[in-house]
Amino acid sequence: MLSNHEIVVIAAYLIGGVSQRVDTEDVAVKASEIAPGRFNWRKYPEQINIEAVRKRLWDACRPDKGAYVLGSEKDGWTLTEAGVMFARRHVDSIPGAKNRVSLRERAWLKSERERLLSSDAFVKYKQCDGAVITKRDAESFFRIDNYVKGEARDRKLSRILNAFGEDSELGPAVKRFAAIVRGE
Repeated sequence: MLSNHEIVVIAAYLIGGVSQRVDTEDVAVKASEIAPGRFNWRKYPEQINIEAVRKRLWDACRPDKGAYVLGSEKDGWTLTEAGVMFARRHVDSIPGAKNRVSLRERAWLKSERERLLSSDAFVKYKQCDGAVITKRDAESFFRIDNYVKGEARDRKLSRILNAFGEDSELGPAVKRFAAIVRGE
Protein backbone atom coordinates (compact mmCIF):
# COMPACT_ATOMS: atom_id res chain seq x y z
CA MET A 1 0.00 0.00 0.00
CA LEU A 2 1.35 3.39 -0.97
CA SER A 3 1.89 6.10 1.64
CA ASN A 4 0.27 9.53 1.27
CA HIS A 5 3.43 11.23 0.05
CA GLU A 6 3.80 8.49 -2.58
CA ILE A 7 0.19 9.01 -3.71
CA VAL A 8 0.83 12.74 -4.32
CA VAL A 9 3.96 11.87 -6.31
CA ILE A 10 1.94 9.60 -8.59
CA ALA A 11 -0.79 12.27 -8.82
CA ALA A 12 1.79 14.86 -9.91
CA TYR A 13 3.16 12.38 -12.44
CA LEU A 14 -0.27 11.72 -13.92
CA ILE A 15 -1.07 15.41 -14.40
CA GLY A 16 2.18 16.31 -16.13
CA GLY A 17 4.68 16.95 -13.33
CA VAL A 18 7.34 15.12 -15.33
CA SER A 19 8.21 18.11 -17.47
CA GLN A 20 6.14 21.03 -16.24
CA ARG A 21 5.16 22.63 -12.96
CA VAL A 22 1.87 21.47 -11.55
CA ASP A 23 -0.31 23.30 -9.06
CA THR A 24 -1.04 22.05 -5.54
CA GLU A 25 -4.79 22.14 -6.17
CA ASP A 26 -4.47 20.00 -9.31
CA VAL A 27 -2.35 17.49 -7.42
CA ALA A 28 -4.99 17.46 -4.66
CA VAL A 29 -7.81 16.68 -7.07
CA LYS A 30 -5.86 13.86 -8.75
CA ALA A 31 -4.67 12.46 -5.39
CA SER A 32 -8.27 12.40 -4.19
CA GLU A 33 -9.27 10.49 -7.35
CA ILE A 34 -6.45 7.98 -6.83
CA ALA A 35 -7.12 7.45 -3.13
CA PRO A 36 -10.73 8.46 -2.39
CA GLY A 37 -11.23 9.72 1.15
CA ARG A 38 -7.56 9.76 2.09
CA PHE A 39 -7.13 13.50 1.67
CA ASN A 40 -10.62 14.60 2.70
CA TRP A 41 -11.78 16.51 5.75
CA ARG A 42 -13.25 14.44 8.55
CA LYS A 43 -16.16 16.78 9.26
CA TYR A 44 -16.90 17.48 5.57
CA PRO A 45 -15.79 14.31 3.78
CA GLU A 46 -16.86 15.64 0.36
CA GLN A 47 -14.13 18.33 0.63
CA ILE A 48 -10.46 17.78 -0.21
CA ASN A 49 -8.10 18.94 2.53
CA ILE A 50 -5.58 20.95 0.52
CA GLU A 51 -3.35 21.33 3.57
CA ALA A 52 -2.97 17.55 3.86
CA VAL A 53 -1.89 17.36 0.22
CA ARG A 54 0.50 20.32 0.63
CA LYS A 55 2.16 18.63 3.63
CA ARG A 56 2.61 15.40 1.68
CA LEU A 57 4.16 17.33 -1.23
CA TRP A 58 6.65 18.88 1.19
CA ASP A 59 7.32 15.40 2.61
CA ALA A 60 8.01 14.16 -0.93
CA CYS A 61 10.72 16.86 -1.22
CA ARG A 62 12.64 15.46 1.75
CA PRO A 63 15.66 13.24 1.06
CA ASP A 64 14.57 10.71 3.71
CA LYS A 65 11.23 10.33 1.87
CA GLY A 66 12.86 9.81 -1.54
CA ALA A 67 13.38 13.42 -2.73
CA TYR A 68 10.74 12.78 -5.38
CA VAL A 69 9.55 16.36 -5.85
CA LEU A 70 10.96 19.88 -6.31
CA GLY A 71 8.98 23.06 -5.87
CA SER A 72 6.68 25.08 -3.68
CA GLU A 73 3.07 26.21 -3.44
CA LYS A 74 3.95 29.46 -5.17
CA ASP A 75 6.00 28.08 -8.09
CA GLY A 76 4.36 24.69 -8.52
CA TRP A 77 5.80 21.19 -8.26
CA THR A 78 7.86 19.03 -10.61
CA LEU A 79 9.15 15.53 -10.22
CA THR A 80 12.81 14.74 -9.80
CA GLU A 81 14.45 11.85 -11.65
CA ALA A 82 13.83 9.70 -8.57
CA GLY A 83 10.18 10.79 -8.55
CA VAL A 84 9.67 9.86 -12.19
CA MET A 85 11.31 6.46 -11.67
CA PHE A 86 9.15 5.85 -8.58
CA ALA A 87 5.95 6.90 -10.36
CA ARG A 88 6.68 4.78 -13.44
CA ARG A 89 7.30 1.75 -11.21
CA HIS A 90 4.09 2.18 -9.22
CA VAL A 91 1.53 3.83 -11.53
CA ASP A 92 0.29 0.43 -12.72
CA SER A 93 -0.81 -0.40 -9.17
CA ILE A 94 -3.40 2.41 -9.40
CA PRO A 95 -6.60 1.13 -11.05
CA GLY A 96 -7.50 3.16 -14.13
CA ALA A 97 -4.45 5.44 -13.88
CA LYS A 98 -3.18 6.68 -17.22
CA ASN A 99 -0.48 9.22 -17.90
CA ARG A 100 -2.14 11.52 -20.39
CA VAL A 101 0.04 13.97 -22.28
CA SER A 102 -1.69 17.22 -23.24
CA LEU A 103 -1.43 18.70 -26.72
CA ARG A 104 0.62 21.54 -25.30
CA GLU A 105 3.00 19.09 -23.65
CA ARG A 106 3.29 17.04 -26.85
CA ALA A 107 4.15 20.19 -28.81
CA TRP A 108 6.82 21.11 -26.23
CA LEU A 109 8.30 17.61 -26.30
CA LYS A 110 8.51 17.64 -30.09
CA SER A 111 10.08 21.10 -30.38
CA GLU A 112 12.43 20.55 -27.44
CA ARG A 113 13.61 17.24 -28.86
CA GLU A 114 14.36 18.94 -32.19
CA ARG A 115 16.24 21.73 -30.38
CA LEU A 116 18.32 19.24 -28.39
CA LEU A 117 19.15 17.10 -31.43
CA SER A 118 20.38 20.16 -33.35
CA SER A 119 22.25 21.74 -30.43
CA ASP A 120 25.99 22.31 -30.76
CA ALA A 121 26.63 20.15 -27.70
CA PHE A 122 24.74 17.16 -29.10
CA VAL A 123 26.38 17.47 -32.52
CA LYS A 124 29.80 17.60 -30.83
CA TYR A 125 28.84 14.62 -28.65
CA LYS A 126 27.86 12.53 -31.69
CA GLN A 127 30.99 13.46 -33.66
CA CYS A 128 33.48 12.93 -30.85
CA ASP A 129 31.71 10.27 -28.78
CA GLY A 130 31.33 12.71 -25.86
CA ALA A 131 35.03 13.05 -25.13
CA VAL A 132 35.39 16.82 -25.54
CA ILE A 133 32.15 18.12 -24.04
CA THR A 134 32.88 21.04 -21.72
CA LYS A 135 30.78 22.13 -18.79
CA ARG A 136 29.73 25.20 -20.78
CA ASP A 137 28.62 22.97 -23.68
CA ALA A 138 26.53 20.88 -21.32
CA GLU A 139 25.04 23.94 -19.61
CA SER A 140 24.02 25.46 -22.94
CA PHE A 141 22.33 22.15 -23.84
CA PHE A 142 20.13 22.59 -20.74
CA ARG A 143 19.82 26.37 -21.29
CA ILE A 144 21.48 27.24 -18.00
CA ASP A 145 24.37 29.49 -17.07
CA ASN A 146 26.19 30.64 -13.94
CA TYR A 147 23.21 32.76 -12.91
CA VAL A 148 20.86 29.79 -12.70
CA LYS A 149 21.50 28.28 -9.28
CA GLY A 150 20.00 25.97 -6.69
CA GLU A 151 16.52 24.61 -7.24
CA ALA A 152 16.05 26.48 -10.54
CA ARG A 153 19.12 24.69 -11.90
CA ASP A 154 17.94 21.32 -10.59
CA ARG A 155 14.51 21.91 -12.08
CA LYS A 156 15.91 22.65 -15.56
CA LEU A 157 18.09 19.54 -15.44
CA SER A 158 15.23 17.36 -14.16
CA ARG A 159 12.82 18.55 -16.82
CA ILE A 160 15.11 17.47 -19.66
CA LEU A 161 16.23 14.29 -17.89
CA ASN A 162 12.64 13.31 -17.15
CA ALA A 163 11.46 13.99 -20.68
CA PHE A 164 14.40 12.60 -22.66
CA GLY A 165 16.53 10.48 -20.32
CA GLU A 166 15.03 7.26 -21.72
CA ASP A 167 15.00 8.45 -25.35
CA SER A 168 16.96 5.98 -27.49
CA GLU A 169 18.83 8.71 -29.35
CA LEU A 170 19.09 11.51 -26.78
CA GLY A 171 19.10 9.57 -23.50
CA PRO A 172 22.82 8.77 -23.18
CA ALA A 173 23.82 12.34 -24.08
CA VAL A 174 21.26 13.86 -21.69
CA LYS A 175 22.57 11.72 -18.82
CA ARG A 176 26.21 12.46 -19.68
CA PHE A 177 25.60 16.21 -19.93
CA ALA A 178 23.68 16.24 -16.63
CA ALA A 179 26.63 14.50 -14.93
CA ILE A 180 29.02 17.11 -16.38
CA VAL A 181 26.83 19.99 -15.17
CA ARG A 182 26.58 18.43 -11.70
CA GLY A 183 30.34 17.86 -11.60
CA GLU A 184 30.04 14.08 -11.31
